[in-house]
Amino acid sequence: MFRPMTEVAQAGNRQGAGGLLQPDARPDFGHVSAWVFDLDNTLYRADNGIFAQIEARMTEFVMRFLDMPRDAAWTRQKDLYRRYGTTLNGLMQEHGCDAEAYLEYVHDIDLSQLSPDSGLAAALTALPGRRFVFTNGCSAHAGRILSRLGLERLFDDVWDIRSLDFRPKPDAAGYAAVVAAGGIDARAAAMFDDIPRNLVPARALGMTTVWLKNDSLWSSEGPHMDVASGDIDHQTDNLTHFLHNIRTAP
Repeated sequence: MFRPMTEVAQAGNRQGAGGLLQPDARPDFGHVSAWVFDLDNTLYRADNGIFAQIEARMTEFVMRFLDMPRDAAWTRQKDLYRRYGTTLNGLMQEHGCDAEAYLEYVHDIDLSQLSPDSGLAAALTALPGRRFVFTNGCSAHAGRILSRLGLERLFDDVWDIRSLDFRPKPDAAGYAAVVAAGGIDARAAAMFDDIPRNLVPARALGMTTVWLKNDSLWSSEGPHMDVASGDIDHQTDNLTHFLHNIRTAP
C-alpha cells in the first residue's frame, strides 16, 4: 500500500572513511512548526488494551440504546463506524442519539494500565513550535489520557469531536476547521495518526504525515478511503523513538 521506507535513520552526521562527514539521513522535519497528534493508539501503544475497553463499551451502548442482542449490536456498531466515521456520528444521524450521554459512557474506562511516559514527554518537549491533539474522542477523555501519561502540559490545544462539530476524521471539513482554529500553515505542520485514511486529508492540505503502524483491526474497519503511497510520508511503530531521531533544525 505504501512505498517502502525505513522507520528512522540513526542520528546525526557521521564520520566516514577518510574522515569525511556523511549526510544526515534522518527524516527532515526542519520545516515543521505545528505538530498534530491523534490520541488513542498514537500517544500510547495500541496493544495495551485501552482502546479495546472503549470498543467494548461502544458495543454495549449500541446494545442498550437500540435494545438489541450483543452480537447484533456489534455488527450494527461496525456498520455505523464504517459508514459515518464514528459510531456516535451514525447514532446521531440515524437515531437522534444524545452525544454527551454516549461520550460519557464509552470513555468510562480503567486507565490504570497507563503510566507517565518520560521518554515521550522528553521527545515532545524537544519539538520546536506548537503541539496539538486532534481526536475523534472527547476532551475529557483526552485530558485523562494525557494526565496519566504525564503529558497534560505539553499541548497548546485539544481538538475533539465537539471542535469538529461532530464531523469526525477523515471528513475533510474537520481538518480545515482545526487548521483555521490553530492559525496553522498546513505546509509547516506534521500530523501523526494510527489510521492511514485519517492522514489522507492532512496530506491533501500539505501536511507531512506519519503513520503509527500497528496490527489493530480497528484501523481497517472504518470508512473506505483509498490511501496512496504519497499520502504517507513516514511510518513507525514507536513514536518516542521516531521523534528522538528526526531532524528539526532547518
